[in-house]
Amino acid sequence: MPVVSRRRVVIDTDAKNEADDQFAIVHGLLSSTLDVRGLIAAHFGRRRTDRSMEESREEIDRLLHLLDLDGEVVVANGAAEPIADEKTPQDSPGARLIIEESRLASPGDKLYVAFLGPLTDMASAILLDPQIVRRDVVVIWIGGVGYGGVDAAYPGLEFNLGNDIAAANVVFGSGIEVMQVPSNVYSQVSVGYAELEEKIGGTSRLADYLIQQLVEWNATHHPEPIESRSLGDSPAISLMLYPRGAQFRTVPAPRFGREGHYLPGSGNPIRVVETVDVRYLLEDMFAKIRRFGRQQQSGRSDVPPTRR
Repeated sequence: MPVVSRRRVVIDTDAKNEADDQFAIVHGLLSSTLDVRGLIAAHFGRRRTDRSMEESREEIDRLLHLLDLDGEVVVANGAAEPIADEKTPQDSPGARLIIEESRLASPGDKLYVAFLGPLTDMASAILLDPQIVRRDVVVIWIGGVGYGGVDAAYPGLEFNLGNDIAAANVVFGSGIEVMQVPSNVYSQVSVGYAELEEKIGGTSRLADYLIQQLVEWNATHHPEPIESRSLGDSPAISLMLYPRGAQFRTVPAPRFGREGHYLPGSGNPIRVVETVDVRYLLEDMFAKIRRFGRQQQSGRSDVPPTRR
């Protein structure tokens, strides 16, 4: 069926941090209603490497190669480290890409910027061009802990927030439109090894890589016995594909303390995601990955067109 309309999208991803960004990136690129205007490589701190942004860029390039999209999608490097304070941006090609695309936004053609890691590049874009908050831009962020005492299985300083608390405070205090997916929601998008093998295993080199890198990440970094992983970044994609499949609560925008807790903030409204349609999210992603494999084997590709 012909696509009637598409959402303009930028995806900012710490792609080599764990093993879930990869699924979200692939899902976004295989979705015909998403016009992916660019992918931005984000940093993920210095806990495991001194070149986290560069490793994210390498992972993005690897996925584009497996998707037969070499040279077909705009890719920009984001900041290599957090902002120094709430007044000082980290200028980067990624922040400039967000600004450029925001200037094309309109009420009937909003720009959605999905952040699968820290908010460094969004905060930098706001600090470099404060007018961006008056444009038709929607920020979707996977990050922060649950509200009202609702915690995920591993409470404490949430990872994406912890990699740039100052940036989160800039974005949440700016008045820009925000959808936040906190950890108690994103941790519920779990898949098992058996499910992955049964649903997409053997359908393409891409699918096999997605499964392999997930299993390897768990084997290397997870301290307990495990045969599953939460695809915690994928709600950002389903929110752009089918926002009515989520439930939201509007709250006054908070500030974030040093331990990641919520403090009184600017009070401008943000939307907090409380549930997502996990069945739709996973089944749509699996179906598109299987279909990509069939098309690749037949020598044709219906991967949605992207900006060159």
